[in-house]
Order: sequence, then structure tokens, then C-alpha cells
Amino acid sequence: MPFGEPAWLVTRYADARQVLGDRRFSTQLATEHDWARVIPMRAEMGILGLDAPDHPRLRRLVAKAFTAARIEGLRPWVRDLAHRLITDMTAEGDTADLAEQFALPFSVQVICELLGVPPEDRPKFRGWTDWVFSTVPISPEEFMANHAAFRGYMAALVDARREAPRDDLLSALIRAQDDEDTISSDELVDLANSLLLAGHETTASQVTNFVDVLLHDARGWSRLLADPDLVPSAVEELTRFVPLMSGSVFPRYAAEDVEVGGTLVRAGEGVLVSLGSADRDPGRFAEPDRLDLARENNVHLGYSHGAHHCFGAALARVELQEALRALLERLPGLEVAGEVTWKPQVSVRGVSQYTVGW
Repeated sequence: MPFGEPAWLVTRYADARQVLGDRRFSTQLATEHDWARVIPMRAEMGILGLDAPDHPRLRRLVAKAFTAARIEGLRPWVRDLAHRLITDMTAEGDTADLAEQFALPFSVQVICELLGVPPEDRPKFRGWTDWVFSTVPISPEEFMANHAAFRGYMAALVDARREAPRDDLLSALIRAQDDEDTISSDELVDLANSLLLAGHETTASQVTNFVDVLLHDARGWSRLLADPDLVPSAVEELTRFVPLMSGSVFPRYAAEDVEVGGTLVRAGEGVLVSLGSADRDPGRFAEPDRLDLARENNVHLGYSHGAHHCFGAALARVELQEALRALLERLPGLEVAGEVTWKPQVSVRGVSQYTVGW
């Protein structure tokens, strides 16, 4: 890799599940190494950089607060938001930038609503997420200034929710503590950061990525128009089919010698897992390079696997389903109508401009 130590690369589905699910591979050990990466600065790992006992403790707290009922309860609001954004977008003309006018405001408003970020503060997060996910070299001073500003804001919001709880996820996380499971202010800030940053950029990117694939596949968009009930299955298949990350980001380090796919990974060596490659493994998926919107037994790795399986997966599914449903319902004639610009040098694969008409 351009920066950091050498590492093994895992590309097959079975090997990826082994590394992601085997506790002998540690993310916490990575924090002690100059791990392999494509950017000069090492990203903040947050909860991803923890092993037992801290990681299970925090996951239990998240599970108590980030419940399926809370997420499903948000679905009508998410659906209404998608329709409101489409109404605003179509009122401005016959074409629009789907990334800037729909996908980005949609994803940031959902995650901010969940966490309880006041509406007037939500525009700030665009700049903060740009530096987190960009691989364009920035100075250590710029990195630290952005990092300090973001953490400072979240720390103040956490303190405010401790003083005056509301019906939001931050307040629920604070209430979820008991004698067995507790959370410090720093840990709560890290959790909020992880949710806000990952939930904003990744979902926004996948909305436009999914639309791009559906519009360019011979039967993608038209099949969903004919059978909207396929949307949940389509979201799973698109998650498998469309690689979110442009590379492998956070490595695992072997705590002891472990054999993976017939290769001995020695204690102290790093392993990078290519989720995009694993989800195209012909040993696991029939015709993996074909988009099958009704694919059965689609146990993909789009949200990772094991102890660090994405705890926001259910929310991402709700967002992606409702975004697609709204676009299909309101803009059945959606088509690419102008410039499409893919983001250069970023770890999260996506577009910066996606001009559509209807």
C-alpha cells in the first residue's frame, strides 16, 4: 500500500468471513501499528478499534438504544423526507443534481434526526465528512483542526443531552446505561461520530451508486417500476453488487498464528479484507457479475460480518429502500441527463455530481 506496513489481502468470501468473524484477528491491535492504507493520515477507528471487553459492552448499549422499533418508527419520517426533497428538486426545473439535491441532504438529515442534531447545525457536517473520507493529502494541522472541531461539537451535544434528554438516540444511549454497562462521555462522542460520519457519507453515496447501476442495467429500473415489491430484495442485491469502498480500509491484526485459505498469517501481521471482491466470489454467488434483483440466499458482506458488523445496517436498509421507492414512484422516467462526475481519490466510492432528468 502507499503508506504503512505490508499486509495480507483477503479477497474470497469464505476467507473474508473467517477473518471478520475470528476473534484471533484484532482491530485493537491495529491501533498499535502503522497499518497499511492509501492515505497519509491514519483514520480515527472509534468503536472499530476496540476488542473485548470494551467493544461488546458498547455494542450491548447500542443494542438497547438503537432498537429495531426505533428504526422502524423512523420509517414514515424517512419516507416523507424523501418525497419532500423530490418535490423541492423537481420544482427547480427539468433536471437536477441527484447527489447534491437529493442523496446528500437525505442521508445527513436522517442521521441528524436520529441523533438529535438541531436542524440549524446540520450543514456543518458536509465539510467535516469531506476531510474524513478524502484521500487527498492534507496537512497534520488541517486534520487536527477538523478533528477537534467535530469532536468539540459532538461533546457539547452529548453534555446538552445529559442535562436535558430528548427523544433521540443520544439520549437513549445515556438512558441505556446500568451497573453492568456504562459509557463514558468520550465513548459516547466516538459512537456518535461513527454513526454520523459513516451514516452520512456512505448512504448518500449508495443512493446515487444504486440509481446509476439501475439506469444502466438493461432491466434494472424498468423491472422495479413493474414490481416495486422487489425493492427490499433489490437493495440487498445492489449492496452486494456495488462496492462501497474503493479499497480495504481498516485492517485486522493476527493475535496469534492463524491459517487463512491455506496461507499462514503470523502473529503481528496485518490483514486487509476486500468486501467488494468477496461479494463477487463465484465460489459463493452464482453468476456474481450479473445483477439479479430477486437473488435468493443473498448473505452478502456489504455490512461486514462478525463482532464489527455495522450496527447501522438496519437504518441504512430503511433509508435505501425508502429513497428508491420515492424515486420510482415520483420520477418513473428518471434518466441520466448531463454530467456525471465521480469523486477522485476518495475511500468511499461515489459521485460528486449526477445530473438527471425525468
